[in-house]
Amino acid sequence: MPTKYWLVKSEPDVYSIDDLKKDKKTYWDGVRNYQARNFMRDEMKKGDQVLFYHSNADPNAVVGVCEVVKEGYPDFTAFDPDDKHYDPKSKKDEPTWIMVDLKFVKTFNAPVTLTEIKENKKLQNMKLVQRGNRLSVMPVTKNEFNEIVKMAERK
Repeated sequence: MPTKYWLVKSEPDVYSIDDLKKDKKTYWDGVRNYQARNFMRDEMKKGDQVLFYHSNADPNAVVGVCEVVKEGYPDFTAFDPDDKHYDPKSKKDEPTWIMVDLKFVKTFNAPVTLTEIKENKKLQNMKLVQRGNRLSVMPVTKNEFNEIVKMAERK
């Protein structure tokens, strides 16, 4: 199975690349969008490479790389009434929501900002820069992934 490439978004005050670096590994919980859930459930595989993006940040930027280390499984936060991601409609025997486990790979020395991504002609078709795309988990192509890593290394 060939490696796929992804981008995940997190607000740095909720969970940052530094948190992942400290934790070494985490479960990617709380995704409550069906399309993003489907990516995690059906397509994200162990070994896939993932760009870590800080959203609602100053600036919004890709800040590092992580890797899928456990494929989709039920998001247990949906079953916990005390959790902010609780969903009373999601049942343990028929879970609505899925999560994957990610491990830290590296932090970029300098973030690759959304503005820089938008200005790069090689990234003009990237889902991240498409109007109306607010998904917290989205696919990227191998070329897009490699271009962003190159941009980070050039800084």
